[in-house]
Amino acid sequence: MGDFLAEVYPWVKAFHVMAVIAWMAGLFYLPRLFVYHAEKAALGQEMDALFQIMEVKLYRVIMGPAAIAAWLFGLALVMTPGIIDWSEAWPWAKAVSVLGMTWFHHWLGARRKDFSAGRNRLTGRHYRMMNEVPTLLMVVIVLAVIVRF
Repeated sequence: MGDFLAEVYPWVKAFHVMAVIAWMAGLFYLPRLFVYHAEKAALGQEMDALFQIMEVKLYRVIMGPAAIAAWLFGLALVMTPGIIDWSEAWPWAKAVSVLGMTWFHHWLGARRKDFSAGRNRLTGRHYRMMNEVPTLLMVVIVLAVIVRF
């Protein structure tokens, strides 16, 4: 298995990067949709229904598959012999940050369900602040992988 992973490593890495880009786009955009949804669309209005359609499609059609692909290709990279030295700090920093990104993904899914059920209690300001979470995690991940601190 290790020989095969080593042979396809550039392809796996390329698909991992593409999946991460798609996932991150959703992680950046969905909280922004929630800001506008919370501030501009009252429950039961046509705008509320429109936001719900956009949020569901973004979460299920783009973010979900992209997150799964990012995880699968990422795990394949981790299992490639000679790529990760777990005695260094950077893979641990990346791993913790990826877990944080995954938590945030599921937190967004729970907030989407709140909007769907008509029980959103968070403000646009709260969603604006939470929109910084994926940015901070992305900074840690990129620095960990590129600079290898």
